[in-house]
Amino acid sequence: MTEALEALELHPVRIPMRQRFRRVDHREAVLIRGPCGWGEFSPFPDYPPEVTTRWLAAALELACSELPAPGRTHVPVNVTVPAIDPVTAVALVVESGASTAKVKIGEPGQTEEDDLARVEAVREVLGPEGKIRVDVNAGWDLDTATRRIEALAVFDLQYVEQPVATVADMKTLRSRVSVPLAADELVRQSPHPLRVIDEGAADLVILKVQPMGGVARVLDLANRASIPVVISSALETSVGMYGGLLAASLIDDLPFACGLGTVALIEGDPTLAPLIPSGGMLEVRRPEPDPELLRRWRPDRDRGAEMLRKLRAAAQVLT
Repeated sequence: MTEALEALELHPVRIPMRQRFRRVDHREAVLIRGPCGWGEFSPFPDYPPEVTTRWLAAALELACSELPAPGRTHVPVNVTVPAIDPVTAVALVVESGASTAKVKIGEPGQTEEDDLARVEAVREVLGPEGKIRVDVNAGWDLDTATRRIEALAVFDLQYVEQPVATVADMKTLRSRVSVPLAADELVRQSPHPLRVIDEGAADLVILKVQPMGGVARVLDLANRASIPVVISSALETSVGMYGGLLAASLIDDLPFACGLGTVALIEGDPTLAPLIPSGGMLEVRRPEPDPELLRRWRPDRDRGAEMLRKLRAAAQVLT
């Protein structure tokens, strides 16, 4: 696999975030040009090669495989609100034009009062017809989750994404609270991604193309899931975002807005026409990197070498 990579064009990029997100202030990616187009390898910095192999498989699928034609022209998406102050959160929601918002809560350094103020501000700006979902990234224990969800229920939540870390706790929590629960980490980090459904521990599941190994893999899981799915991003640039967008376009039933509007959280993009939503909708199209923008966002020599080293480490494991 490492030798096969050398036959492809590899372009590291490093782009600032508009706000710090998931403990990163820059988004790093290696863009891969293959015979069928461009793919993206952009795992988060702390992921080991045993995990990033799936990200590489997704990148190579985009770059080297014939993909199906889209099934829709547009996909509904939410605006993602990081763990930011209420005023900035409101501005982000208004700028997006979306009627659904996913609000990050339960993050280190944020208090319960911080989270409540952020969700309350988003609810106020969206109005009673808007939809709010919150994402905890498995940050709570069972009792904390029960208490916090009960407090947040006043904001008429659409669902809570991954409030606790285990299938057993999710199942118990689901019996305690009335707000629907969505599984993310329990799907993408499990060797048995649909176990959370079999155990009756979730009301819907989050599927992400890069972390799960590609469009074909996500579509297979979506077709086998007996509960609704939400296609979400892994904070890609527009190059990698197309994988999630294509997958979402090919799913027959999309009862929930998808989490694919996150290119707006990045300060720039390697394409001239980024995949930025308008009015809560994202057009299904495949943008390509611009040579000048690839040069603009190229990291320094040492950082670029480290990013390519991680790519090759994933390739060795994937082999």
